[in-house]
Amino acid sequence: MSQATEQRDFVELDQDVSASPLWNQDLAPTTIKQRTWSTWNIAALWIGMSVVITTYTLAGGFIEAGMNWWQAMITILLGNTIVLIPMVLNAHSGTKYGVSFPVLCRASFGTKGANVAAIARAIVACGWFGIQTWIGGSALDALFGIMWSGWPQLLGGAGLLGVPFHTWVGFFLFWGIQVYIILKGVEGIKHLETWSAPLLLGGGLALLVWASMKAGGLGRVLTESAALQKQHNPFWSVFPGALTASVGYWATLSLNIPDFTRYARSQRSQMMGQALGLPFTMTAFAFIGVAVTSATVLIYGRPIPDPVELMTKFNSVWVVLFATLVIFAAQLTTNMAANVVSPSNDFSNLNPKLISYVGGGLITAVIGVLMMPWKLMASMGAYIFTWLIGYSGLMGAIAGILICDYWVLRRQQLDLAGLFHEKGPYSYGSGYNWRAIGVFVLAVAPVVPGFLRAASTPGGQVADPNFLDTLYTYAWFVTFGIAFVLYFISMQNQIRVQK
Repeated sequence: MSQATEQRDFVELDQDVSASPLWNQDLAPTTIKQRTWSTWNIAALWIGMSVVITTYTLAGGFIEAGMNWWQAMITILLGNTIVLIPMVLNAHSGTKYGVSFPVLCRASFGTKGANVAAIARAIVACGWFGIQTWIGGSALDALFGIMWSGWPQLLGGAGLLGVPFHTWVGFFLFWGIQVYIILKGVEGIKHLETWSAPLLLGGGLALLVWASMKAGGLGRVLTESAALQKQHNPFWSVFPGALTASVGYWATLSLNIPDFTRYARSQRSQMMGQALGLPFTMTAFAFIGVAVTSATVLIYGRPIPDPVELMTKFNSVWVVLFATLVIFAAQLTTNMAANVVSPSNDFSNLNPKLISYVGGGLITAVIGVLMMPWKLMASMGAYIFTWLIGYSGLMGAIAGILICDYWVLRRQQLDLAGLFHEKGPYSYGSGYNWRAIGVFVLAVAPVVPGFLRAASTPGGQVADPNFLDTLYTYAWFVTFGIAFVLYFISMQNQIRVQK
């Protein structure tokens, strides 16, 4: 099917709704002329978001728990292939109607109730924004320490909240750079991702080649990966949580992917771009992380899972500068796309006439600091088994509702103008679809006890798991399935009336 043929299936607004309190320029559907992102732009978006330090360390966390290197790789590939399915399904509405995630949520949750789903997504994005900013700031902090020996003793080595002041300086410097980019808007992200993708891929390959040569070959490196195991749990006891964490890693983007695909040239562009850019890049960069970390055992006598710390081992300022550039680009491209666009739109949806995209982005930047990212990254076990799996339960429930509503009940047919009418077909009387909100609560409820147990356990892994703990390890799958079924049962007659 040609691009011109597919564009005939695109829908544009056929009436002026700019006076509606639900409308602003940032939330308005994109026009046909604005849908310029090619397959490469979408693939580059995913390369830019996937090549990041948290991907680099993800498989290492699985190996620590008891997997070997190839089991970790298969788990990550499977998880990203699974999450690609809701990713492509939710992306369809963005490309066809030009709508962002919070506007799409109005169809199922109501014009006001959409904020329930949008803010749940936004808070998770704020946490991720803080984590990625913390890592990026740490890279700058390390670079300054190499360039100036007195840097670690800044202000006499004093600190705040258990963190040295020099680390805070790096953190807020990186934070400020991102705030500057937020002020530039969405289109700059397209160019940032497109130009950064080759640099990130080249930097990752260069690191893998260096580690393999320095450690005596890739085969020897992978054999040494067994040294990364801190626990020796059976594979099948680790696999459910690791798979859910792999799905949960991008469960956030599987919801708000319309924020990007609303700019895609065609459905083919968004589907091919995502299929080419997501599963392979995630698996490949996670493999680089495992291989290089294993190589550090042979090179330095101990594993160094943090590439920022590894960077400090080089004596050449030029090598450190290049490494800093790659890490800087990796954190920046991921944060700007994955953790700014969505919450900016989500917060804007709270009051479109008062909060713009830029205003929402600034709110994100502030909340990201207040969520104390240094605590979220305190241990790899807590990061995987509490943070990733925990929020995946929320995201799964929302995904189940959105996909059931758009694909099964509405069969991809939306009243585009109605999404911006306070008293239109998606107001459900009060602005809230209480059925959807009730389904959301009921779907999440079964995994809450397991989350609370994991959150209160050091490392996030419960020693004597009961049924609810086991249910929690499948959080995304459980909440998605429950939400899909309950929403279908509760809404099929209601949506027939709307038709």
